[in-house]
Amino acid sequence: MITQLQYPERSKIIYPDDNGEPMSDNTEQFRLIVWIKENLELLFARVADVFVAGNLLWYPVEGNNKLAQAPDVLVAFGRPKRYRGSYQQWNEDNIPPQVVFEILSPGNRLTPMIQKFKFYERYGVEEYYLYNPEQVDLTIWQRRDQELEAVESADGWVSPRLGVRFQLSETALEIFGPNGAPFVSFVELAQLREQAELRAEEEQQRAEQEQQRAEQERQRAEQERQRAEQERQRAEQAETLLEQERSRSEALEARLREMGIDPNLL
Repeated sequence: MITQLQYPERSKIIYPDDNGEPMSDNTEQFRLIVWIKENLELLFARVADVFVAGNLLWYPVEGNNKLAQAPDVLVAFGRPKRYRGSYQQWNEDNIPPQVVFEILSPGNRLTPMIQKFKFYERYGVEEYYLYNPEQVDLTIWQRRDQELEAVESADGWVSPRLGVRFQLSETALEIFGPNGAPFVSFVELAQLREQAELRAEEEQQRAEQEQQRAEQERQRAEQERQRAEQERQRAEQAETLLEQERSRSEALEARLREMGIDPNLL
């Protein structure tokens, strides 16, 4: 008698949203994960079909809830922005995340990191970034056919998918967007916004002061015009009085002559 193995229906398989592992082992690792994830979110905020997530479980094969990895940051091009408890690839038009980031911590061990690398290589990652903050070391792999091959120099590398540039200083990793603007933290972004708002307020105040000075100049010009008009009117009045006086004098002289009196002898 042959006993057939009973497999659970795929629709009944549960794909946990949590693998029980912490998102990070220390504050620096957490800071870097959030820094990269949030800046990539901002970079693609206006692109509807680019999905960015941090520490999200990725299941590449339907029916296997044991096969999964949770990259520190993943980017999936061609997928909409929406809520996900996990990234189930068969529900995503079978599109794998093309870009993943991992931030090393003292708790990372060699064997799990090798397993992650093989997972990313097997299931379609195009760009894999592994950063060690203690050593300020960035390793980059890029897909060549079916394999992930190490990039010769990470310093100055520009991601084909993301369009961002990676720079290594003596103390830190720096990332620059396609427009050359550096990735910043939330605090730095808030400070930049405050500075921009302050500059805008200062510009508005300067514009208002200029407007006030222009209004004052207009008022002074109007006052000068009014004074000039008053002087002109006074001059016209004086000329009129002088003309009237001249007319009366001429009329008087004419009357005296009619009376036979020479006005020059008076």
